[in-house]
Amino acid sequence: MPFYQYRAMDQTGRTNRGWLAALNEVDLELRLKRMGLDLITLRQTGRETLPGGERITRRDLITFCFHLEQITRAGIPLLEGLRDLRDTMDKHSFRDILSALLEDLEGGKVLSQALAAHPSVFDSVFISVVKAGEQTGRLDVVFENLATTLKWQDEAASQTQRLMIYPAFVMIFVLIAVGVLMGYMVPRFEPFLKTANIQPPPSTLAMFATAHWLNENGLWLLLLITTLLTALIVWTRRTTAGQLWRDRLLLNLPILGAILKKVILARFAHYLSLLYRSGVTVLESLRTSEAIVGNRVVAAGIRQAGQQISEGRGLTDSFANLGIFPPLVIRMLRVGENTGALDRALDNVTYFYNREVADSIERGLKILGPALILFVAILLGFFMITVLLPVYDMAFNLPL
Repeated sequence: MPFYQYRAMDQTGRTNRGWLAALNEVDLELRLKRMGLDLITLRQTGRETLPGGERITRRDLITFCFHLEQITRAGIPLLEGLRDLRDTMDKHSFRDILSALLEDLEGGKVLSQALAAHPSVFDSVFISVVKAGEQTGRLDVVFENLATTLKWQDEAASQTQRLMIYPAFVMIFVLIAVGVLMGYMVPRFEPFLKTANIQPPPSTLAMFATAHWLNENGLWLLLLITTLLTALIVWTRRTTAGQLWRDRLLLNLPILGAILKKVILARFAHYLSLLYRSGVTVLESLRTSEAIVGNRVVAAGIRQAGQQISEGRGLTDSFANLGIFPPLVIRMLRVGENTGALDRALDNVTYFYNREVADSIERGLKILGPALILFVAILLGFFMITVLLPVYDMAFNLPL
């Protein structure tokens, strides 16, 4: 459903500007009429463009779920509760999304159908869980679980960013330091050695030759690297083979790969638990989880497990055949499956991976910090020793 930027007038003659989703111009005018507004001008934007250019954040969704939980738990009619929430919402983009939801609900749609009209804001997991809550009559529990899941996802994303930002910052620093050394300091040190009639060792001569080559061909090298990186990015984004190669490479990275795998499995276990506890079937939960793990290698394994379950195998045996879950997780799932308490077993798996992710990120930061500092020290030390070694030789060989 496309968004329209509109300018309208209320009953007091005051002009209102905003964004609203509508099927067409006539539908937009009818929706504004119901809101007590008369349309003056309009402009259509691209489909599913977030209104006003404001991005709907995870924090906005957490607030939305909290209010919907309170509305449904208190027995307030959904239309009245959403209308009150819309009137108190500060962000214009979300307020217009709520206006569109109200229009769809007043038009006879159920909440999950109204949410599905905005896939850029509410993903497939969100809609599936709400749909299951409508079928079971437990919308209050569903929105409570969704809020908890979104909070967990926010914390996990923050922890992962901490893990990735530090190495990236160090590598940028290393590249800048190497560029300054090779492009500025080394070329200016060579004339000094020639003036002092000092014969540099082979390592220093090799560094001088490298600096000369980089100064002469640096732009071409930069162009070649940029072209190769652009081609690699396009290949990994637009082709299935490239996406599989990228995701497999990420999982096999030293230190980071193991942590990333745990983050992906934690996300999968959390959403599988959420979907199953909300009343979604195991097969449907697995199909929905494929799209949210964010890694095609793991998604292919989940798809394979779903096929085995559909053929009559148990959940635990299917996961054990994948070889991506540790024995403790398989054992917890087996106990839950045998006792009929699979939801509690999935909660235990979620708790296990939450702890594993937090501990792994903390350990990873402790290891990465000294390792990267040592790498920088060795690299800079190599440059300094190679450049200054001839000077030290000259100083120690001077006659007394």
